[in-house]
Amino acid sequence: MGMGLQQDGGDTREPSHMETKLPLRIVLVAPPVGVDFGLQDGKGSNYTTILKQRSSGADLIFDCEVTVRDNCDDGQPNFLGPLTQGPPTARFIYVDLGKLAGQPDSCWERRIKVPLTGISWDDIQQVSATPKLVLEAHLPGTGKDGGPSCGTVQPTQSWSCRSRKT
Repeated sequence: MGMGLQQDGGDTREPSHMETKLPLRIVLVAPPVGVDFGLQDGKGSNYTTILKQRSSGADLIFDCEVTVRDNCDDGQPNFLGPLTQGPPTARFIYVDLGKLAGQPDSCWERRIKVPLTGISWDDIQQVSATPKLVLEAHLPGTGKDGGPSCGTVQPTQSWSCRSRKT
């Protein structure tokens, strides 16, 4: 963001409002067998679940894209688009599962919150500069109760740049 001060001490900063598309990969590690998982597209009760997959016990991979804009007062990335939820300072993506993912016979009705707050401008610039990269996060697919993970689930390691699989 550009910075400047007027002679009277007033702030003349003009936000750059840079906007870019950011490819993301969410990997759920070893989720319970027989449960449907998918990304929530939309907010509140007005949503659809996309990229649905039924778990066989192997890792589930969700490739998606969000828009990032440089328009937050605190200088942090602002993640936008139909997949993003929450306030600008605490954006996340929902992974719906069981009944919430459209599996009516499931005994599970949960969501996983995947926080985007760990993504830095350096990460975004690196991925933007190299089209063959994606930002990837691995999250446990199974919770402490033995069922699917739910609630806010932190990546097992921070978001990292990985090569896109073609």
